[in-house]
Amino acid sequence: MKYFDKKVIALAFIFILYALASCKKNIGIADLIITDATIWTGTNPSHTVQALAIAGDTILAIGTNEEIENLKSTSTKVVNAKGKFIVPGFIDTHVHLMMGGNALLSVELRDANTPQEFAKRIANYAETLEVGQWILEGNWDHTLWGGELPNKVWIDKYTKDKPTALYRLDGHMILANSAALKIAGIDKNTLKLNSGEIVRNADGSPSGILKGSAMNLVLNKIPPMPEMQKFTALKAAQNYLLSNGVTSVHDVDSLGTYNAAKKIMASGALKIRMYLAKPLNRWNQDFGMSTENNKWIKTGLLKGFVDGSLGSHTAAFHSDYTDVDGDSGFFITSEENLNQWISEADKTKFQITVHGIGDRAIHTLLNIYEHVSTKNGIRDRRFRVEHAQHLAPEDIQRFSELNVIASMQPYHAIDDGRWAEKLIGAERIKTTYAFRSLLDANVKIAFGSDWPVAPASPIDGIYAAVTRRTLDDKNPNGWVPEQKITVEEALQAYTKDAAYASFEENRKGTLEVGKLADFVILSDDLTKIDPVEIRNVQVLQTYVGGEKRYEKATKTSGK
Repeated sequence: MKYFDKKVIALAFIFILYALASCKKNIGIADLIITDATIWTGTNPSHTVQALAIAGDTILAIGTNEEIENLKSTSTKVVNAKGKFIVPGFIDTHVHLMMGGNALLSVELRDANTPQEFAKRIANYAETLEVGQWILEGNWDHTLWGGELPNKVWIDKYTKDKPTALYRLDGHMILANSAALKIAGIDKNTLKLNSGEIVRNADGSPSGILKGSAMNLVLNKIPPMPEMQKFTALKAAQNYLLSNGVTSVHDVDSLGTYNAAKKIMASGALKIRMYLAKPLNRWNQDFGMSTENNKWIKTGLLKGFVDGSLGSHTAAFHSDYTDVDGDSGFFITSEENLNQWISEADKTKFQITVHGIGDRAIHTLLNIYEHVSTKNGIRDRRFRVEHAQHLAPEDIQRFSELNVIASMQPYHAIDDGRWAEKLIGAERIKTTYAFRSLLDANVKIAFGSDWPVAPASPIDGIYAAVTRRTLDDKNPNGWVPEQKITVEEALQAYTKDAAYASFEENRKGTLEVGKLADFVILSDDLTKIDPVEIRNVQVLQTYVGGEKRYEKATKTSGK
């Protein structure tokens, strides 16, 4: 080879190396770097890294401090995490977003533990409203004062000119005052309903308690929410969720959410990501909801109901409740309607999720899912059962066989565990909130809160799933302890598998190169501390798309 040829080849080789180095440098510029952390990536149960680099809203690289340091430029912001624990942004797979936002702005009854306190809070709140304004949400829990259901006479004198419809915390029972009952046309002559109940006083007059579909007689009379109130509620909701480390939600009743969220997104003020549902029973109506699948808003989910809830005796069981002979609950929606709606909607490629609480309701729903899958042909449907609380043992394996996701809310286990055995007995509670049994059967579990029915706190949810210590601290070793799961399993249910539950596992749910930079900095390593201490772990910072959207205020000492 001639000297000239060798020189040309050498120069070309040097040029190629320079070009590759330049490309690497340009590709590798990070806008934000997080160092000195314990980062649980979620890619496998034990995988942690030390540092994270972000470009725009996307993860650029993960690795050691030294590896990530090479991606820094003079414009890169560097955050030293000081050894704190980082996890993917939590995904809450079951919230009532608009209700939750409004609950933050309304009367809070969840911890009212006497009838007197219950009535006092409503009276005080009523004084802040104009004549004719509705009093809504509330989320009361009658078990805190011994189990007596509230009555309209408790609040009528405080709310006579303000219609009132206050939810029990499970959302399947309301207390309506006389003003609301009058607007709805409910009196002692109102006929009995097949899929709901108007609870009555001894003289036959309505007590104000409405269960199941009877609630709709009042709820359908509530005037539409003004647009500005929707904006206020949504902004309050997203700030609350971010403070709990929640970066994405599945909103299971989104008709009041979609248009408001779109406008907030257009203004640049949307801070959490949303998967929005329409009602299954009106699946072929568009409600102005277009097909969306962007980083912030996704549609395509349909939400239906089979039954109600355990606490209101509206969950449907194979056998009677143990505390009321002849009462096994009831279906809110008939099997025939469910089968028709799910089959038709499935053909148009909607994802279907249905609320199922009692073992008979869940068994029936699994039968329908199996029938529809066979009838409409094989595809990746990812059918879901919302709550999946009380399972017949023989149905646990069917979740796996049918690839049905159990969308569950672990906080309910430590709440309902205070009183559930009185309602369904010692045998049925063995497969109540059966996290361990489902995971052992290779079932995908996605965790959420059911907010505002329960706090939208994944930390509380992880504590509940791992310890199963009831809220009254009467089960220090766990309520039905054989159903406990590990911290890593609970984390996966709030991140990786929650993303899978919305067909978004390629976009978020784990901290990997190319995925959205949604993550949370926690005060303690959840995998290292005593599980009992998990409930004390604090959310220090929440990042969405690489931007810090929440930071816990630090206390400052004063003289």
